[in-house]
Formats: sequence, structure tokens, C-alpha cells
Amino acid sequence: MPSSVPTFDELIANCRHSAEHLEMRDSYAVDYEEGPFAEWRNGFRHDPSDRESWWRQWLDLIQETVGRGIVVRRARIVSEPVSEYTKFLYDGTFTNVAAGEQVRWLPRRRASDIALPGNDFWLFDDQWVHWNHFAGDGSWTGEEITDDPAAAKLCTEAFEAVWARATPHDQYETH
Repeated sequence: MPSSVPTFDELIANCRHSAEHLEMRDSYAVDYEEGPFAEWRNGFRHDPSDRESWWRQWLDLIQETVGRGIVVRRARIVSEPVSEYTKFLYDGTFTNVAAGEQVRWLPRRRASDIALPGNDFWLFDDQWVHWNHFAGDGSWTGEEITDDPAAAKLCTEAFEAVWARATPHDQYETH
């Protein structure tokens, strides 16, 4: 019997008006020895004028989604001073913006009185919540998808409160 719970890919493909992503960790599955984070630590930076070198499949998906009239917003709650990993994320965020995402940053100290869910999430059309679960070391441990009205309401209210206080990417400084 097929499941009535859509996958992440189905949620973003069938989204009608909004897709919002709240990130609340200071690092995610960091490989200090190899890969993009290690390259960044060694001084590599993407050249914004060389789009071919940094464009990837995720950005195609976001550009297509925004092209359908969907508002895609990402908010990041970060500790300050920011972690090295947050600086890495910040330096690459121009790619998300180029694809059409709106991105904002909120210092964690300014989020103290916001009721936040315990996990990062994607929220689709204020109805479907896609929870992301992580281990203490930042490695991804799985997902949960629900259309529970209470969860959707919590995520909608949390995201909007964060968004209202957060600084747009082009105005935020990581120092």
C-alpha cells in the first residue's frame, strides 16, 4: 500500500506558494580533512563571476521552484562570534541567492524569546513539515515528514518570528 506522506522531492515539486527552511546548528557533518569545507579552510573561494564552477543540481531545483512563483526563504540562527563552519556557509550563500532564495541570518542571542522547534525544518505551504535530524557531530540521522497541524503552526510561527528579526544576507556580517 503506497504511503500518503509525500517525499521531500514531491513536497518541493508540488509546492503552491512557499518553501521555508530554518537552520539552527553551528555546524553540519563537517569533514575537516577533505571536501568543500577542507578546501575552503585552505583558502579556496568560489568566484561569483564563474557561475559554471559553482552551479549545482540543488540550485537548478531552487531556480525552477522560484521560477514557478514559489517564495523560497532560508533563515539561519547562528551563535556569535560565528563558528568557522558558519563562515564557510556564509561565503557560499551567494549561490543560494543567485538561484532565487531569500536568505537571512539571526544571532542566537536575539532568538531567546522565540518558541523554536527542536529540529531544523523545511515548511511547505504552511502545511507540510520536513524535519531534519542530526547527531551531535552534525551528521544527518534521518528525516520525518508530517502534516500535523500543531507542528505546522509551530514552524510557521517560529519561522515568521525569526524572519522578522533576521538580517538579510547582503547586510549581515560574520566578522
